[in-house]
Amino acid sequence: MEDSEKIIIEFIKLSKNREKVIRALEGETLKPTDISKKTGIHRNNVSRVLSQLREKELIRLLNPENKRGRLYELTDYGKEILDLMKSTNF
Repeated sequence: MEDSEKIIIEFIKLSKNREKVIRALEGETLKPTDISKKTGIHRNNVSRVLSQLREKELIRLLNPENKRGRLYELTDYGKEILDLMKSTNF
């Protein structure tokens, strides 16, 4: 595992909400309200976490032109990082 991967995994693990959101998006395309229901995280906190994960290029917004019904999914990089998190005890 590269240092950059360790750093991003540590970034995710520093926040239970970030970890819950990234795991919720595994294999799914979801709206923030769906993520909130699936994780039990308040909608406002989900939005903040989504912004943080987008900045790190772990997730992407499929329909940025929409103000409502925005859809998010993991990027290939996000999938790779999630796989590393699952396969190691980091």
